[in-house]
Amino acid sequence: MTLTQLAVTVAVLGVLGLVASRFGLSAIPAYLLAGLLLGPNQPELTSFIEPSEVTEFVAELGIIFLLFFLGLEFTLDRLRRSGMHLGVGGTIDFVVNAGLGLIVGVVAFGFSFAALILAGAIYVSSSAVAVKGLIDFRRLADDETDLVLAILIVEDLAIAFVLALAGGGGGGLEDSLALAFKAITFIVVALAASRWLARPIDRLLEWMPREFFLLFTFALVIGMSAISHWLGLSEAIGALMAGVVLSDTTARHELEERFLSFRDVFGALFFFVFGLSIDVEALDSVGWLIALAVLLSVVGKLVGTYAAGRVGGFTKRQSLNAGTALIARGEFTVILAQVAATNPAISASAERDLVAIAGLYVLATAVIGVVFMKESKRLGRWLFPAPPRLAPEGGTHGPRAP
Repeated sequence: MTLTQLAVTVAVLGVLGLVASRFGLSAIPAYLLAGLLLGPNQPELTSFIEPSEVTEFVAELGIIFLLFFLGLEFTLDRLRRSGMHLGVGGTIDFVVNAGLGLIVGVVAFGFSFAALILAGAIYVSSSAVAVKGLIDFRRLADDETDLVLAILIVEDLAIAFVLALAGGGGGGLEDSLALAFKAITFIVVALAASRWLARPIDRLLEWMPREFFLLFTFALVIGMSAISHWLGLSEAIGALMAGVVLSDTTARHELEERFLSFRDVFGALFFFVFGLSIDVEALDSVGWLIALAVLLSVVGKLVGTYAAGRVGGFTKRQSLNAGTALIARGEFTVILAQVAATNPAISASAERDLVAIAGLYVLATAVIGVVFMKESKRLGRWLFPAPPRLAPEGGTHGPRAP
């Protein structure tokens, strides 16, 4: 990628991102669309950039910063505050939506490692789109938002294990068990460090001059990513756990403020680079699978979250509102496909189809999810109308009989 190509890329990302925000949509589909348009696949008329070692490195940095920020949001206090919604809501969501995802995965790839990856990609909602929608539609203070956040937390935990396996799983049973043990150990150690090392890390960061504060954070994030890679896991899981380690420190908010620009720039470039690998011609073979996945995803999130909401004591309308907030898929779906694409256990043809399904699936669900979320309260009033009020004499309010 030359400087000219980079300048054009950033300009296109900015324009498409602005257009998406004007329509109240997530910028993620816009970034994917930019990569699709400027990439080496169809349409050839707009082909401008070829994937290279530079674009791969940029994408890797994008994954690291995206996952680091997600880890910063995962605090143990937040985990404790989620209460019963964490177990009930998270379990129902996992059974329904991971199950539906596995059905699509098996239909697409048979009983294979690629099917498991696709199941995870379909199961997990987009934290970025969900939280942005809650803010934009002024729903952060709604009671059912606790259920939405609890389900997102469970999905984040589950997807951490899937990410660990996506980068190096798919081998024999013994290798897979060893990898799972490494992943569990790595995650447990990070959670323990978040609990017991928060205060010592705080004192260390307060003692450091500002420039060394930033360098230390960079070293921790990149270092944990490198350790994760050395263990045979995905670099993404290392970045996620680096955020978790720092999530309970008092420096968390300053870290978010100082690294926000890195996340936004490299995150946008990551989705763009992923878009470069999407081949629209694959629609001929996987178009019906994408349609099936989208349909099952919308139904699964609405039905599963509605059931979790009713069990958790929410009204019918509140349960429906929570379900609409979780329809959109985004960053994790794309990251899983990107990480799995480097796994030798997945064949080249399965890799091509997995990337095409993930990218086009995110484009569809991100748009549909925001529309459902925007209209959820109107939809709730239509599906669950309020019962007629009784007049003082016991009749219903309405025009008197002549």
